[in-house]
Amino acid sequence: MDDGDAVLAALVPVVEGLAATFGPACEVVLHDYRRGERSVVAVAGDVTGRRVGGALSEIGLAVLARGDAAENDLNYVTHTPTGRVVKSSTMPLRDSSGAVIGALCVNLDVTALRQAGDVLAALAGTTRAPLPTTTFTDDFEEVVDAVVRAEEQARGKSVDVLSRGERLDLVRALDARGAFAVRGAATRVAARLGMSRSGLYADLAECRKTTGDG
Repeated sequence: MDDGDAVLAALVPVVEGLAATFGPACEVVLHDYRRGERSVVAVAGDVTGRRVGGALSEIGLAVLARGDAAENDLNYVTHTPTGRVVKSSTMPLRDSSGAVIGALCVNLDVTALRQAGDVLAALAGTTRAPLPTTTFTDDFEEVVDAVVRAEEQARGKSVDVLSRGERLDLVRALDARGAFAVRGAATRVAARLGMSRSGLYADLAECRKTTGDG
């Protein structure tokens, strides 16, 4: 067992302990990013429906995009595609060399609290900013699709009608979001963009060259 495995093994009982402490509204998920798209190695509680062997979310991709510079991301609030409001914290895990190997994630279902807050805000005559959507799923292909769809919506155009320059801008944005950080993800992105994998890699290389990333 290497030291990364030891870190993860030591946290398995913590996963159960934290979830039990906070009760049924809490879910704790342990990720091993070295396992690629099937990164979930332990889970307790049921807020997002995660299972062992499941996929990392867009949040996990963002951690991978930051690499070893990743930091704790605490108390951010998103909602699931089904409408559940979730307050989460994601804490990267490192081996003895400082390399990020995984993450410990805590998710709290705060849907009822958010609804009560919305009622109070309405009574006070104020509005609250809409929450971003996070795709929690055991299917990594759904995560990739959600990332591409979000970039499509930001541009107000389908990927089918993008010019080459617009497509390069899209690929650059996807790279910044960690869409290519998981092995095999490029194949899924290429299919979603309607292009060959070799064509996508050529675009990606051009984007990284012009941004000085490699």
